[in-house]
Amino acid sequence: MINLIREPLIFEISSPGKTGTRLPALDVPEKLEVLEGLAVREDIEGFPEVSETEITRHFTRLSQMNYCVDFGFYPLGSCTMKYNPKINEKVAALNSLAGVHPLAPEKLAQGNLELMKTLEKLLCEITGMDAVSLQPAAGAHGELTGMMLIRAYHEAHGNPRKYVLIPDSAHGTNPSSAHICGYTVKEIKSNEKGTISLEDLAREMNEEVAALMVTNPNTLGVFESEICEIAEIVHARGGFVYMDGANLNALTGIARPGEMKVDVLHLNLHKTFSTPHGGGGPGSGPVAVKKILEPYLPLPVIEEKEGRYYLNYNRPQSIGRVKSFYGHFLVMLKALAYILTLGPAGLREMTEIAVLNSNYIRKSLEGVYHLKYDSPTLHECVFSDKFQKESGVSNLDISKRLLDYGLHPPTMSFPLIVHGALMIEPTETESRRDLDLFIEAMKAIDREARENPDLLRTAPHITYVRRLDEVQAARNPVLRWENK
Repeated sequence: MINLIREPLIFEISSPGKTGTRLPALDVPEKLEVLEGLAVREDIEGFPEVSETEITRHFTRLSQMNYCVDFGFYPLGSCTMKYNPKINEKVAALNSLAGVHPLAPEKLAQGNLELMKTLEKLLCEITGMDAVSLQPAAGAHGELTGMMLIRAYHEAHGNPRKYVLIPDSAHGTNPSSAHICGYTVKEIKSNEKGTISLEDLAREMNEEVAALMVTNPNTLGVFESEICEIAEIVHARGGFVYMDGANLNALTGIARPGEMKVDVLHLNLHKTFSTPHGGGGPGSGPVAVKKILEPYLPLPVIEEKEGRYYLNYNRPQSIGRVKSFYGHFLVMLKALAYILTLGPAGLREMTEIAVLNSNYIRKSLEGVYHLKYDSPTLHECVFSDKFQKESGVSNLDISKRLLDYGLHPPTMSFPLIVHGALMIEPTETESRRDLDLFIEAMKAIDREARENPDLLRTAPHITYVRRLDEVQAARNPVLRWENK
């Protein structure tokens, strides 16, 4: 009987002399003289020797152990792990697009440049901003680029300033992006609604502050309803408003950051606009700016003249390159296909369903799981394990138990302002049936927490890998197989 609980390592399957191929006898010398002295790979000692059947079944079984978006939904709040249409993958795989070399001259890449310029224009329209750079490779890279633009502006005007203000509900990479750009971070506290305290912001904002980094809607899924007043406080002292656009899935087609007096923001094409996320990467984190920051955008910039597209490197105020070549082209292409397929009405519907799905889960689980902030939420909601803690069950136990139900856990322990957080974002691609499966599993786990808490504290029970000793794994990781 095949042991599906423990798939052996490929080294354990290996036996000396096995091979997956059999080639005919050579009619030429095994080593051609022309290769002598070159970096030709020698046989690797201890390399697995397996048959074609064994290697096929091994990796097929491994793939069946993986949880993927084609198997079930990812309720990962703040990460927007939604199903991605396969047609976009097919478009991006067209050889006429994917096969163009990044060093091809402009005259041989006019179609690629036109598609990139079209995406820039659409992103400007969606966000209400004036210009876009597609170069940044992912969200955090977009954050860093945005903060580099802000610093470049302040330096050009004689004072880079010292501080960046960041709310306690912001994404965790925001402080790192500010710090790398040479700024000291000051935290702005949230009020009882889970939004930025205007009083705290006004007290901290002065001429030494370069910018405020705000996530809107924030990591609680709450919209910063006073964003225009927030921007006025920052602008009055000469600062910029940077918006983390990772949660644009809650705004697209309904509200535009540019009309909220935002000066610069990054977008996650691999969240809002279809491209695979996380292990399915790579990502793309374009940066959109208002006119005042446009001269500082990374170079080269795509420009159009008389129906021809070219790359402009002659931009003396630019911060320079932030990515080799021009960004992740195929990721951009998938996002463009997604935007053009849905159109304005479809993008708005995307947002409306994302918000509806999130609130359906919130209302279904209110009272079962603790909700620290009762403000209206958009695309995600944040519960905590406060009620289950009374039975000695933590958010980690809840998440591990979800694996036994065949469901991926939500984001845990973030944002930090909610102790024992369970951050849930269902996205617009989930059906009511799948939402109900998740809701019923969460309710069943709550009952188990009260009736049989040990069941949760030792979960998962039916997965290929059981609960790990995370402390031991962190301190003594096994990084190499040794056949002893």
